[in-house]
Amino acid sequence: MRNFLRDNGLSFALSAMFLASLAGMALTGHAARNQELTEHGQAAIGFGAYLSGGVFLSALFENWESEFLQMSVYVVLTAMLFQRGSAESRDPDDPEREGDEVPWRKRHPVLAWLYERSLGIALAVLFVISFVFHWWFSVVAANQEATLHGRAAQSALEYLGDSQLWFESFQNWQSEFLSTALLVVLSIFLRHRGSPESKPVAAANDETGA
Repeated sequence: MRNFLRDNGLSFALSAMFLASLAGMALTGHAARNQELTEHGQAAIGFGAYLSGGVFLSALFENWESEFLQMSVYVVLTAMLFQRGSAESRDPDDPEREGDEVPWRKRHPVLAWLYERSLGIALAVLFVISFVFHWWFSVVAANQEATLHGRAAQSALEYLGDSQLWFESFQNWQSEFLSTALLVVLSIFLRHRGSPESKPVAAANDETGA
């Protein structure tokens, strides 16, 4: 059991942090939503109704969307581009890695191509799914707000061209790309002992890869 926890400690820690953050988002979001409803003379809603409503689910998938976009783009870009000196890049002088060729490539070229790119593809699919859910629940949330303010509701197709939907997406996308770019650049000059995201402490700044 101890070995199992040690071998999967990173997954467990991140999962616990995710669940704690999700609970915090749900609790504080519920309180904020009821405060807003009260200010507009509406009745407060229960916790279950809030969790299944457009406001909460739109915000949830809005954030997931940006994370999966950032990760999928990063996986693909690091397979194509270089950053000399970064722990996050392949060495531009020696870009090939051992084990990148699958032994059954000639027998199943299509399956081999898909498997070789399966991580980036999976993350891209998760991004698309999250974006669709963000879009859909944003329509629900926007129409709830429209009802509160006496405005006409919009269809899902109409809302796809609404600036609010894209503002919600772009405000998250920019922060994801900024943080990733900073990680790439800062890992050239800075170190964190023991982390695979960092070069060894004694490595030169122009040494590329962790």
